[in-house]
Amino acid sequence: MTTMTEASVREFKMPDVGEGLTEAEILKWYVQPGDKVTDGQVVCEVETAKAAVELPIPYDGVVRELRFPEGTTVDVGTSIIAVEVAGAAPAEVPVQAPAAEPAQEEAEPQGRQPVLVGYGVSTSATKRRPRKGQEAPTPQAATALQSELNGHSAPAVTAPDPAPAAGQDRPLAKPPVRKLAKDLGVDLTTVVPSGPDGIITREDVHAAVAATVVPQAPEPVTAPAPAAPAQAPAPAVTYDGARETRVPVKGVRKATAAAMVGSAFTAPHVTEFVTVDVTRTMRLVEELKQDKDMQGLRVNPLLLIAKALLVAIKRNPEINASWDEANQEIVLKHYVNLGIAAATPRGLIVPNIKDAHAKTLPQLAEALGELVSTAREGKTSPAAMQGGTVTITNVGVFGVDTGTPILNPGESAILAVGAIKLQPWVHKGKVKPRQVTTLALSFDHRLVDGELGSKVLADVAAVLEQPKRLITWA
Repeated sequence: MTTMTEASVREFKMPDVGEGLTEAEILKWYVQPGDKVTDGQVVCEVETAKAAVELPIPYDGVVRELRFPEGTTVDVGTSIIAVEVAGAAPAEVPVQAPAAEPAQEEAEPQGRQPVLVGYGVSTSATKRRPRKGQEAPTPQAATALQSELNGHSAPAVTAPDPAPAAGQDRPLAKPPVRKLAKDLGVDLTTVVPSGPDGIITREDVHAAVAATVVPQAPEPVTAPAPAAPAQAPAPAVTYDGARETRVPVKGVRKATAAAMVGSAFTAPHVTEFVTVDVTRTMRLVEELKQDKDMQGLRVNPLLLIAKALLVAIKRNPEINASWDEANQEIVLKHYVNLGIAAATPRGLIVPNIKDAHAKTLPQLAEALGELVSTAREGKTSPAAMQGGTVTITNVGVFGVDTGTPILNPGESAILAVGAIKLQPWVHKGKVKPRQVTTLALSFDHRLVDGELGSKVLADVAAVLEQPKRLITWA
């Protein structure tokens, strides 16, 4: 093996990408030993307790070694990749633990699926990186590595026996789609892509699964057997022979669990409910969709619900506050960073719209759209989840009428929006079908008393019942 001086090798250490977080998990390597890298090139994706982040290398050179395989949690400050700096003699690539399957190390394509509660599919604007040619792992290595990274007994997808021919494109799919294919036992090379530029989507994977399900041939009819004596009941239904599956709790899910426990047992929660006729608001949503000033923007009920909450906070500013335990003070906020709860494959996150109180309706719609796109791509930054003051969670998209949401840590209130349904309602003295929903407001009773919480919830309901109050109360 060629020797080299210490000065010719640079060690890239795990940076603090999460404002004080102490560790991050390596999700995906984009380079392999022997690859050339340039200053600013993204070499891997890591997940902190708050978000997934891509890490760029700060110098030119040739990758000498990947210190850890994918799926490893590494402390901040630990070397994760060794790079032979430009100008030094090339070194032989040392033998190392395998990183994740090269099929995942190709360029990240477009089309992540929606992760934000309450929104549907739209095309992502993410650009793909150039893929680097590399050898495919053996089926045995791919299967063994997947089992190690999954950490549970779910069935692993077996890599195809023949390696792809030189220059042949590998299937293009986002990491979440690849994981879905693994979990369902689908070989991506057999899936017909429907996404832009030949990208495989979640729907393509599910379609491949459905195509493989064929009706079973009927069993031949036989004469009934004599009645058998009573037997012990059959064992419980199992999955692939395993009665239990253990999933490691880490990253976003681990941080969310700790935060929710801390919030539930620190802030005394109170939840109030109101059921409201939102027929006029739903009509306004349809009218705004046709408004030329709103063209190209995301217009839906959540937009007007968010605006209604902002109006209610303006009328009752004391609710926009936080509790300072160390100094025993209530901190009144003169700005609103409006959080929107989002469900992602890695867990719940709550990015927020900075200074939402100062935005016009089109500006608020644009900000919501950007928040959706960023969350869908899994690129929500830690900064986007910091500094929230109040939050909205839309449980109605699951058909749920309402709930008792837990406060996002450090915030004073959270509004849960239930399903909007056509229901019989007394309107102008007659029972008529109307669009109705139930709102639930949880608040920190240390700094928000029942009167203040009730006023805020009543104001939100009043605006949604009569949306013209967006003008008269603004």
